[in-house]
Amino acid sequence: MQLIAATGNKNKLRELREIFPEHEILSAREAGFSEEVEETGMTFRENALLKAHTVCKATGRPTLADDSGLCVDALHGAPGVYSARYSGGGDAENRKLLLKNLEGVKDRRAHFSCCIALVFPDGKELVAEGQTEGTILFEERGTGGFGYDSLFLSDDLGKSFAEASEEEKNAVSHRGRAINKLREML
Repeated sequence: MQLIAATGNKNKLRELREIFPEHEILSAREAGFSEEVEETGMTFRENALLKAHTVCKATGRPTLADDSGLCVDALHGAPGVYSARYSGGGDAENRKLLLKNLEGVKDRRAHFSCCIALVFPDGKELVAEGQTEGTILFEERGTGGFGYDSLFLSDDLGKSFAEASEEEKNAVSHRGRAINKLREML
């Protein structure tokens, strides 16, 4: 099945293609959709559905969208749905702000959460969620991954996502778990 991925994030697109290889996944831009869908939802689910419905309606093709983020217990779930725009800057600035906001905090439990939605032109929706647990490190470790990966010590892997191979990360990541649930629904 050909699916449109409602994302402009090249790293997310690459991960979607790696985790979901049985489907041809085109970016929204490749499908002729170049607008930016504003994430106005208060939850990962609301944002994933908003993006999937918008791009599906515009392209007339089945559309896959995810919203995901890092939720830190000591910060009452922040950065959460604001993970990508936490600092107002890019990934490096987001990580820097996270470390600043956790200065002096000993309990650094956190999880990545992902909601993935697949919307069909007839209005049918499939929605799946995934989560992975870990701890926020005191300093960055590793050079792979993106976003907060270099600060997230995975409980499953015993290393940061940035130290893990793509295969290791995808096997236990929030996005990988959500896609596996979606795969079962299909």
